[in-house]
Amino acid sequence: MDILNELLNIRSVSGDETAMTEFLHHHIVKRMDSWKVTPKLYFGPQYHDCLILKFGNPRTAVFAHIDTIGFMSRYENQLIPIGGPEIIEGAVLVGEDRLGPIRCKLFTRDEQIFHDFARPIERGTPLSFEQNIEIDGEFIQAAYLDNRLGIYNALKLCETLEDGWVVFSTYEEHGGGSMPFLLKFIMEEHPIKQALISDITWVTDGVLHGEGVAISIRDKFIPRRAFLNKIIQLAEKSEVPYQLEVEANGGSDGREVQFSPYAIDWCFIGAPEDNVHTPYERVAISDLESMIEMYRFLMANL
Repeated sequence: MDILNELLNIRSVSGDETAMTEFLHHHIVKRMDSWKVTPKLYFGPQYHDCLILKFGNPRTAVFAHIDTIGFMSRYENQLIPIGGPEIIEGAVLVGEDRLGPIRCKLFTRDEQIFHDFARPIERGTPLSFEQNIEIDGEFIQAAYLDNRLGIYNALKLCETLEDGWVVFSTYEEHGGGSMPFLLKFIMEEHPIKQALISDITWVTDGVLHGEGVAISIRDKFIPRRAFLNKIIQLAEKSEVPYQLEVEANGGSDGREVQFSPYAIDWCFIGAPEDNVHTPYERVAISDLESMIEMYRFLMANL
């Protein structure tokens, strides 16, 4: 899991994904000739901080967002959330501005959020939870498993994928924004009719640790039932452990697929975590393994 450890230690708050993009680009270029199929890689200023890989003759696209939730410095030591982080009194935040590295603690006063850094932090500086990775035989616990595990799953898929798009998107945690131009590019370059969202979901009263990867029938948004039935039939055939998720809230890049002008079916498939959007997100290793196996099976058979 060396690559996962590296992914977890890269800061990539929404809007500030460049370091993650550069890491992924270096990783992909170094390894893609050893993959089963060498993809065509689309990368550069015209794609902002997104990366797009085309394997063979794609029928399906996999989307994994590379950003995380976090905070941004404002005025008078104030902080503003980026996305939906949990506001935890005393949580350690890290970042860097032009004056150097930053490590501080979060505190609240009169329903506002502040930091305790010894000097003013430059306005607009992104901060994220300090990383503390714990891996045992059963669980991974760390900040930003959402969506580092989704990225890890996509990279593992790349090793064996013959036909498909693998797309690393940005901004997902703070309202989206990159998916419209990514979908337009794909549909003009080599159209597809179906997509999978490689992301991490929640442990709830019906979705549990150790029961397999979650296939989401709905969150706040509802994919087309005919496509979901196809996914579930294939999942059953795969013999990979899985569980079905039905929730009333939450969203992902799937929302932007559904709201796009293109008739693309989509389904969110990801391992469940608890302690969501905290420094202590936790995922069962067996569920991550099920996620990787399920994506490999589905992409070969969809």
